[in-house]
Order: sequence, then C-alpha cells, then structure tokens
Amino acid sequence: MGDMTNSDFYSKNQRNESGHGGEFGCTMEELRSLMELRGTEAVVKIKETYGDTEAICRRLKTSPIEGLPGTAPDLEKRKQIFGQNFIPPKKPKTFLQLVWEALQDVTLIILEIAAIISLGLSFYHPPGESSEGCATAQGGAEDEGEAEAGWIEGAAILLSVICVVLVTAFNDWSKEKQFRGLQSRIEQEQKFTVVRAGQVVQIPVAEIVVGDIAQIKYGDLLPADGLFIQGNDLKIDESSLTGESDQVRKSVDKDPMLLSGTHVMEGSGRMVVTAVGVNSQTGIIFTLLGAGGEEEEKKDKKGKMQDGTVDASQSKAKQQDGAAAMEMQPLKSAEGGDADDKKKANMHKKEKSVLQGKLTKLAVQIGKAGLVMSAITVIILVLYFTVDTFVVNKKPWLPECTPVYVQYFVKFFIIGVTVLVVAVPEGLPLAVTISLAYSVKKMMKDNNLVRHLDACETMGNATAICSDKTGTLTTNRMTVVQAYIGDVHYKEIPDPSSINAKTMELLVNAIAINSAYTTKILPPEKEGALPRQVGNKTECGLLGFVLDLKQDYEPVRNQMPEEKLYKVYTFNSVRKSMSTVIKLPDESFRMYSKGASEIVLKKCCKILNTAGEPRVFRPRDRDDMVKKVIEPMACDGLRTICVAFRDFPSSPEPDWDNENDILNDLTCICVVGIEDPVRPEVPEAIRKCQRAGITVRMVTGDNINTARAIAIKCGIIHPGEDFLCLEGKEFNQRIRNEKGEIEQERIDKIWPKLRVLARSSPTDKHTLVKGIIDSTHTEQRQVVAVTGDGTNDGPALKKADVGFAMGIAGTDVAKEASDIILTDDNFSSIVKAVMWGRNVYDSISKFLQFQLTVNVVAVIVAFTGACITQDSPLKAVQMLWVNLIMDTFASLALATEPPTETLLLRKPYGRNKPLISRTMMKNILGHAVYQLTLIFTLLFVGEKMFQIDSGRNAPLHSPPSEHYTIIFNTFVMMQLFNEINARKIHGERNVFEGIFRNPIFCTIVLGTFAIQIVIVQFGGKPFSCAPLQLDQWLWCIFIGLGELVWGQVIATIPTSRLKFLKEAGRLTQKEEIPEEELNEDVEEIDHAERELRRGQILWFRGLNRIQTQIEVVNTFKSGASFQGALRRQSSVTSQSQDVANLSSPSHVSLSNALSSPTSLPPAAAGQG
Repeated sequence: MGDMTNSDFYSKNQRNESGHGGEFGCTMEELRSLMELRGTEAVVKIKETYGDTEAICRRLKTSPIEGLPGTAPDLEKRKQIFGQNFIPPKKPKTFLQLVWEALQDVTLIILEIAAIISLGLSFYHPPGESSEGCATAQGGAEDEGEAEAGWIEGAAILLSVICVVLVTAFNDWSKEKQFRGLQSRIEQEQKFTVVRAGQVVQIPVAEIVVGDIAQIKYGDLLPADGLFIQGNDLKIDESSLTGESDQVRKSVDKDPMLLSGTHVMEGSGRMVVTAVGVNSQTGIIFTLLGAGGEEEEKKDKKGKMQDGTVDASQSKAKQQDGAAAMEMQPLKSAEGGDADDKKKANMHKKEKSVLQGKLTKLAVQIGKAGLVMSAITVIILVLYFTVDTFVVNKKPWLPECTPVYVQYFVKFFIIGVTVLVVAVPEGLPLAVTISLAYSVKKMMKDNNLVRHLDACETMGNATAICSDKTGTLTTNRMTVVQAYIGDVHYKEIPDPSSINAKTMELLVNAIAINSAYTTKILPPEKEGALPRQVGNKTECGLLGFVLDLKQDYEPVRNQMPEEKLYKVYTFNSVRKSMSTVIKLPDESFRMYSKGASEIVLKKCCKILNTAGEPRVFRPRDRDDMVKKVIEPMACDGLRTICVAFRDFPSSPEPDWDNENDILNDLTCICVVGIEDPVRPEVPEAIRKCQRAGITVRMVTGDNINTARAIAIKCGIIHPGEDFLCLEGKEFNQRIRNEKGEIEQERIDKIWPKLRVLARSSPTDKHTLVKGIIDSTHTEQRQVVAVTGDGTNDGPALKKADVGFAMGIAGTDVAKEASDIILTDDNFSSIVKAVMWGRNVYDSISKFLQFQLTVNVVAVIVAFTGACITQDSPLKAVQMLWVNLIMDTFASLALATEPPTETLLLRKPYGRNKPLISRTMMKNILGHAVYQLTLIFTLLFVGEKMFQIDSGRNAPLHSPPSEHYTIIFNTFVMMQLFNEINARKIHGERNVFEGIFRNPIFCTIVLGTFAIQIVIVQFGGKPFSCAPLQLDQWLWCIFIGLGELVWGQVIATIPTSRLKFLKEAGRLTQKEEIPEEELNEDVEEIDHAERELRRGQILWFRGLNRIQTQIEVVNTFKSGASFQGALRRQSSVTSQSQDVANLSSPSHVSLSNALSSPTSLPPAAAGQG
C-alpha cells in the first residue's frame, strides 16, 4: 500500500543524487549495496573500495570521535541526499473501504436483498386490475395513495441499513485513527544517543542522518544501518533479519555490519550510520512488503470468506484489533507452507483474549437461536397464508395474482429477517471496541501506553503480578550509603582523609574506568534538585560515591579514553560482573572488576588493608566478611557491590578468552552498600492489589537479604506470615527432578507460597511465569502479569498474559515484547491498569445485560405477534431503529462508564467465570417478563384501553395505526429506562449513582428520547407511525418508568434462591488451551523466544524469499556463481531447524549454577 510513496521517495533521492553525488565521497546507492554484504565479504569490499571505516567516515565528512557538526544546513543536505530515517507508513484504510467492509455483514446483506425485492415489487403493477379477488386478507381499506406508498418500506429499510453501516464504519475509522496516533506516539518517544559536535545527545530516531556517530549499548534496537567503528564485546541478535538465532559477534576487522531492526544483546560501542529509512535493510524490506502485502491480503480475505465459520461481525473486531497483527500475517512460507498454516491457526488462537473468546461464543449461540426463530416465523406465516387462502377459502391460484402473492411472501420474509436482525447482537464487537478504545485513550493519562488492545481487558482478570524490584518498586536512584574499605565498615560515607591514598587512587580508577563511559552524573536541571543520573543507575551510584569522596572521575576518563581500553568483559546475566583491562605505561596489564559481592568475593584471594597493602584473604575470612559486612548491609535493604582488581605481567600475554582463569585471584578494594529507596506510593499500591485478590511477587537479581528487606518495606510480605523467599539456585533445585528436567508438580508445591525470588536469572523468571500459568493447582487458571525492563526479560514478558515494560528504564527489546508500556515506570500505574481492565469487563457485562433483555423481548414479540396476527407488531424499520438504540448508542453509553475505586474491592473474575452471571440472568429475565406482559396486554386489549381502532389484521398496505404506534413507543420507552437499570450488574440498589460523572450516557439517553419523539410524531409511513396525543405519550412514559420500580423489585429477590438460572458465555478449560500447548516441548524457553520472533520470522521469511529471488535473477543476469543465492537460501531453511537448538539446556543449567552461591538453608528462607 505504501508502495506509491516509497517509489516517490526513491525517484526523488535518485534525482538529487545525480546532482549532489560529488559533495560526499560516496553515493547512497554505493552505501546501500555495501550494506547488503555480510561478514568477511563486507570487510574485503570496504578494504578494496574505501580503505577502512575511517576513510568512509572521512568521505561522509564526519569524525569518529567528534561526530557531525550538527548544523542545520548540513543535516538538511544529508536528509536530501541520503533520505530521512523514517519509513512511510502503510496507507490507512479509506472511509469507503471501511464502509465496504461493514456492508459484508451477513444479516445486513439479507436485509438489503429483501428491501430491493420489496422495492421492485411495489413498482410492478400486474396487468388487468383484477387483483381484488386474489387474497382474503386484502380488505378494501386500500385507496390509491396507499398503493403508491408501497415502496416506502423498502426504501426505509435501505436507509436504516445505510445508517448502521455508516456508524460502524465511522467507529472503525476513528479506532484506526487512534491506533495510528498511538503508534506515532510510541515512535516519537524512541530516542537514540548520538555524538554531535563532540557532545553526547539524545535525539528522536527520525532525526538520525547518514554520517551520524551513534552510541550503541546493551538492549538497544538499532535504528539505522551502520558500520562498527569501535567498541567492546558487542554481540547482536540478528534473528529478526536472518532468522539465525545465534548471537553474532561484531568486530571492526571481522564483521563490522550493523543492521537496523537488530538487537544489541551484549556490549557497547559506536557506529557510523550509513543508511537510514527506506534505504536501510529493514526499510528495503518494508518497501517490498508494501507492494507484496496487497495481493496477499486479498488472498487472505478470500480464505476467510470461504471459511465462513468466522462470523462477520467478529472478524470485523479482529481486523481492528489485529491492525498490527494483520500486517505481520501475509507472509506465508512457500517451503513448509503446511506447517506454517498450522502455526498461523495457532497464532490466531493465541491472539484471542479471554473476553473475545467468551463473546464470540455467546454471539454464535445467540445468532443460532435467532436464526431458528426467524426461520420458524417465516414458515408459520407462509403456511398460515397458503392454508388460509387456498385450502380454507378454496381460491384457485390465478396467474394475474402471482405478484400479489409474491408481495405477501416478501413481506413475510422481511418480518423473518427483522426477527433475525434483532436477535443477532451485532453491537457486541462494537461495544468491545468502543470500550477498549475509550479505556486505552484514558489509560494514556494514567501513564499506561497500551500496545495491544486486549491486554487492557486481560489485566482486569490478573491474579498474580511478578514485578521487578529495581525501578518499579524502587525509585531507581542509586546512592552508596555504606562502605567497607581497608578493614573498616563505615555506616555512612567515610571522610576522604581516613582512607589511604593508594587505596583511594585504585578505587577511583576502578570505578571511573570500569563502567560504561555513557554513564555520567550531570548537574541538576533546577536549583536545589538532585544531580541527574544518566546511564546505568548502579554505575551512577558508584560514580556518585567517587564524587562524595571529593574526587573526580572525569580526568581519569579523559586520560584513558574509551578507545584505549584493552579488553572489556561487559555485564550480562550469567557473569553478574563487569571487568575492564587496561595497558599500564610499563606494558603490563591491569584489570578492574566490579559485580555482585558474593560472586566477586569468591574470586578474591587478597584484600587491601588499612595501609593499602594487599593481605591474604582466605575462604574463612570470606565467610566472616559475609556474616559481618554483607548480610547486615543486605538486611538494611542495600545492594552490595564488590570492587576489585588484578595485575597481569606484560609477557607472556594472558589468554583473554579464557575467562575462568582471568577472572580469578583478584584483590578486593572495597565493598559498598547501595541504597535504592522504595517509591513512596508503592506500599499503598501493593495493599490495593492484595485487597483486590492479586498476589504480588518480587523477582529480582539481588541478594536474598536485600530482596527480603525491600519486600517487607513494600508490604509484599508481612512478618509472621507463611511464605517463601527463595534464591534462583534453590528454586531450580526444588523444581527439577534427578534428570534436571522441570516438573510441573514440583513448581505447584512452591509457587502458591513464593513471594520473593532473589538472585534469579531471566530463565528463572520465565520458568516461574510459565509454571504459574500452566498450573492446574487452583480451580481457576492463573492470569499473570509481569514487569520487565531488561533485554533478557523478553521471553518472560512474551509468555505472561500481560507484559509491562518500563518506558524510561526499559530497553527497546523489552518494549517490543511487552503489551503495555508504563510511561512513568511506576508500580502504582499497574493498579490503574487493573482498575481499567476490570472496568472494561464490567462495561461489556452492563451492555450485555441491556442488549439481551431487548433481544429476548423483541424476538418473542415479533415471533408470537407474527404467528397470532400474521403481522409483526414491530415493523422492520422500527426494529432497525430499536437495533440502533440497543447496539450502537447503548454500547457507547454503557461502555464509557468511568472506573471507580470499588472495582478494586472484589476478587478477580477467573478465566472461566461466565460473562453473564446469575444476577444478570435474573435481571434479564425479570425485565423481559415485565416488558412482555405489558406489550401483549397492549397488543390484545390496547385498543379497548385507549378507545382506538385495533391495528391487528390490517391489510397489506394499510396506513399505520395508533394502536401499533403506542406499542412501538412503549417498547422504546421501556428500553430507555432499562438502560439506566443496566448501569449496575451486581444487584446494587442505587442505579443512579455517579450518573452525572458520565456525560456521554446522559447525552445519549436524552438524545434517543428526542429522536423517538420526532419519529413517532413525524415518522409517518416510512416508520409505520401515527402521531400520538399527549395523554397517550404520558401513558407510554409512565409504563417506561415502571421499569425502574420493577428493577427494585427484582433486586429484592435473592439470587441464591434461583438455582435454575443458567449462566452463559463461559469458557471451558478444554477450549482454552490450544493443542500445541499440551504437547509442548520440554525446552519451553525456546518456545517463548520463538514466540518473540515468530512475528518477525513471518515477516522476514517473506523477505528472505524476495531477496533470494532478486539474487537468483541477478545471478542469472550476470552468469556469476550461485553462491550468494544459495547462502541466503540456506539461512532460510535453517530457520525451520533453529527452533530446536535455540537455547540448549546446557547454558541454562550453567547460569543457574552461577546465579546463587550463597544460598540459605530452606529453614532460614522460610522464616523471613
């Protein structure tokens, strides 16, 4: 779709290039073709064409250290020549397309056909006006004018169909617009760090130009293509482009190619940007997809139409929700197409949220019932008419009478269809959409940026939240508050003079050099505010400690710039430490290390004493230190970090790749305790969660004592309760059998009591989430929400029912995998999300309660009326109006009720709690009884009560009677007042409570009332209404008001007495779990990672295919070797295999072994 714009882009850029090509040393085309090479080929090409990356920087007029000058004309020129860094979005569906989609609704199509037949027949007058003798029911009432007006009914039906279609289309359209607004907001919020004029600045991703020097670090999603200039230990996950799951190690001399859309999994560095926007690798793919997506989508639709089981209204809802999902589906794989389709089916199964599942099921049930009713209605009417005409009155079938008979049959058919229209609640998808869209909009104000609509409603069912500690429960402002230096444990920051000068120098160097150079402490923005911490918060805490000791880290860094660092072992979740090696002036090497104290201390064999001299540090001393220093610090809720160093001789040079030998024999400089204070609003938020029946668990990489201390401060655990605090290591021992396999029964023994999981690796987090979700231990399946900020939280966020990513601290990878982004990183925003989620659920229930009452009544009235009087008391057009009130307007009015705190006072509904509870069923049936009684009373004795002509058994085209108008009017009045009753679903007495907090509701009720007056008084023939007198109006309103009184009567009947009431719309266990989950592989983590990538793989398979085809064509053209094409092909085929070897259990167990050396005995863990 975006195909047009992209080609414009290209042609424009090409034109510019021919003009300006000379200004820069290389053209866009050259850079683009360079970026298509990989690994060694690329290195060779750079050597041959340019010399080295420095030379490319010179040609692009940029400095690897200073970056671009950043002047406006220069940036403008670069944008002109090389393009901008944004990919023009796919064109949104036009309003007309949406109208066309809304017209696909089956019931509407039937109605349109009926209306057209009715129209055609009304214009057709049979030759020979001998029709008087045709049918008995004809009666003599028909005068000339009336016969002419026969077309009105057909026209009116068509008009009301148009109304319904426009309203639906408009809703879809505004929804799409909101979705786009949301997307653009997410995109605007993405910033990236670049160097301009020697200053490190953060700029929006769209502002990046070719020639920018970008700083990349762990957790980034690369925004453009570039060449690696300098950095350390950089590993990239390129699966999104190649489908290869192994992380690719980047280096200047082996593989300097960095591609947009890939994830940085480890390390840091700098790159020079060489291609942006539509010219980057991801951009090229998007462009190809823009052209390729359209035909595919058409095919997709055809498939759906044949499928037929997807009811139209529901697929509508899906198309909207799936606006994002749709974009990812079209790429079906050519190889293994079969397997892929199966996968696709499963994807859909997974996509459907709990609520959608229940609603679909309900809508189908109601639809079937409606279909049966309408069929019976038509059959009875036709039979009655034929028997009456041809058998009882023994009339012959005369050819000239045929049109008249046909007209009768069409009328019966229209009545049947009307019954069906009223029975099918097509307002359901609309109500869900409106409710979700409204909530999402409002949730933005509560700092929840919802990426997937259904996450909002799933959150209302959440029964467990697994939260990170750092940054979510705490403020993420790290400050060093205690230290152990030179054999002394200082309870507050020591006086600089009391520390030996040698120790001080080592300490400052170790902290300044062995931390990411992107981490800094900047002066506060406002007077009196705290200094700003930029970068990794733990490192900020350590740098702050240096400043508190009246030292400065800047000069140290300037003396030893990042380029000169000899080797860096970056922090990752397995090492749990970071080390940097530098070359000293005498050619020998020194390595600084810092990391979790229990891990680094295990590797120390010396420690600096008061005089700054190293003394021996034996395991016995270490145990002493753990007891006297580390545990007391941890019990105060501090994180303990150990700083150490080691010297190496200049020759022989150590084998830097042998990490186990290198990270050993360290000398400990100091241990510091870092405080990360609990956010002030968190304890209250956690209390609300617990009151709402949601268990909060804390999963953290911290030491168990720290974790427990903070859990107590937050109120996650209360002293004296029966709960578990485990370390990752012990957790793993408890849940695995002798073979090291995870067993669900073992997890079931642990998770109900587990409140804190400390020293956990991302794998543990994922195992826990999966264990809770798959557990059959409770009668309800648990619905789990997870918060995460790190790259490694991806699998857990994906696996959880709702994944929350941190908007400020979160890495791009985490945001990609999440459903909701917390823009303020605050736990209390999660409570808001729960409130909104429950509100969505309740809104849908309110709407259902109202809708079903109307449905039941209208269907029964139309059905019995038709059977007894041969004519439905409610005409087709009137039914459509009622349908419009109940569906569109009611869904607007009831779906926009604002949430209240009382929502947090009840336990969560489970997955298999029915949509329509007993109380609601009681209300529906109760009100239906009231309405039916009154309407039938009016129908059969109304004419006597009001002293008017009876409207029963009227001939075919007779004028509308007051009698039937009163019935119609009363019916609508009852609906209006019942709408107020529907505002409460738990049997509350006061239905008016908070009614003025919802202006939309008031407007709609009053608006409907006004339109109703117009329809009755001036609707005339099209609406089959005769104007009513004032006293008749007052009676109608009085009967309507009776609804409110009757509502109170119903509320008094205790629900518990009515055992016979059935609930409806529940999901049974069986339907919930898609087949594939039952026979899932043991290595579940692959599955989650695969989920994480499945969308991307689908995209990129297609991509690979396109690229392969292009390459094959080119290869044939040039007649050169087939290598290139085969290489791509192999990477495609390897995707199907790499699912199996995504992450072998061997590294899982390794990480667990490392994750927790100081495990407490179970007894201690339990006491808390």
